[in-house]
Amino acid sequence: MTEPVKQKKPRGKARVISGKCIACGARCQSVCPVNGVEMSEQGEPIIEAAKCIGCVKCVKACPAGALEMFYTPEELAIIASFEKHGGEDVDEEELERRRRIAAYKGVWVFIEQNEGEAAKVSWELTGVGRELADQLGVPLSAVVIGSGVEHLADLAFSYGADQAYLVNDPVFRQYRTEPFLAAMCHLIDKHKPEVVLMGATGMGRDLAGAVATRVKTGLTADCTGLGIDAKGNLMQTRPAFGGNIMATIMCDRFRPQMATVRPHVMPMPQQTNGRTGSVIHESCPISESSIFTRVLEVITEKGAKDKVDVAGAEFIVSGGRGLMAKENFAMLEELAEELGGVVGGSRSAVDAGWLPQDRQVGQTGKTVRPKIYIACGISGAIQHLVGMQDSDVIVAINRDPEAPIFEVATFGIVGDLFQVVPALTARVREMKQRTAA
Repeated sequence: MTEPVKQKKPRGKARVISGKCIACGARCQSVCPVNGVEMSEQGEPIIEAAKCIGCVKCVKACPAGALEMFYTPEELAIIASFEKHGGEDVDEEELERRRRIAAYKGVWVFIEQNEGEAAKVSWELTGVGRELADQLGVPLSAVVIGSGVEHLADLAFSYGADQAYLVNDPVFRQYRTEPFLAAMCHLIDKHKPEVVLMGATGMGRDLAGAVATRVKTGLTADCTGLGIDAKGNLMQTRPAFGGNIMATIMCDRFRPQMATVRPHVMPMPQQTNGRTGSVIHESCPISESSIFTRVLEVITEKGAKDKVDVAGAEFIVSGGRGLMAKENFAMLEELAEELGGVVGGSRSAVDAGWLPQDRQVGQTGKTVRPKIYIACGISGAIQHLVGMQDSDVIVAINRDPEAPIFEVATFGIVGDLFQVVPALTARVREMKQRTAA
């Protein structure tokens, strides 16, 4: 008895939609795997139907939607039958990709540490990682690499991790790209996580890019939002095109899905003391003699008199182009001093030389999440908003009632900041004196 021949889903043939081509430069021709596209003198495609294999690559590459797939009536009837019975025509390459991706499970958070002290962004990511893991129905794992860092595994459990991969060896005492890269790739190859999150810090950016390159996967940097779509893929949202739009990026064809997130973008999770998990001890086959770099001295900024931690401040008074001159920031310093806060600024203020670079708030500066953020003379371009819009309370002072900053402000004051700010300072001082009395 002969086996029935399995009917394949028709692929159709590509064809040009009249009047839509914009002569983009032969993108359709460049992606055709069978050389089935020729270009006319006007720069428009000519499809050779006899060569077309219906791969749809030219249709996807066309930025103007000038190409479509054409099906005969018989082919349309077969397609309708497939849809009716839920049929799916999948080639072996696609099946192999799906099998490969299915092997990856779990959400990982890299716990960044220096001399045994974890970076706060690691716990912020543990909080959002817990949410992602719950949506996927998988465990949340902390990855702790260092020397004498066993206590960080227990700390990770208190912030929501189910388990911790601990690589504890003197070779990892100080951060260096080579050994940490080897350790991360070794763990990924062995345990196959579907999501890996790191902080968008100096260390995180260096390590994440190297790991993504080594394991041949995608990496989305400086994310401001993370979520899971209906198919279980990681949705990675970040500013794009200079911060003018927010783009959601997917890495649905490769694993693991990797993202870095700036400090203070995600909320700090509630710590649950006494929460426990399983510690998985791992070792990485790398020796000190095989590493080309040595750490001779570590110079920190701790104790520097002129350094101001804008990202960690609870009260921030920021100034923008509306301050008009560097001297006018003394007015903001006075208000910040009364509030027990610090002075920040927009990119325009930093570019004008009115403030140092480490005071800049926004996409190319610091991301902040203070209790109170007072924006003085800042219009509210999206590049600035992405760096401060998660503040608990936002007070905006601007002459222009249509300024975008008012759209995110908790309280808006339309007026002259040179009158409003001194009045606020005087009022705060008066309230403090009254409380002291």
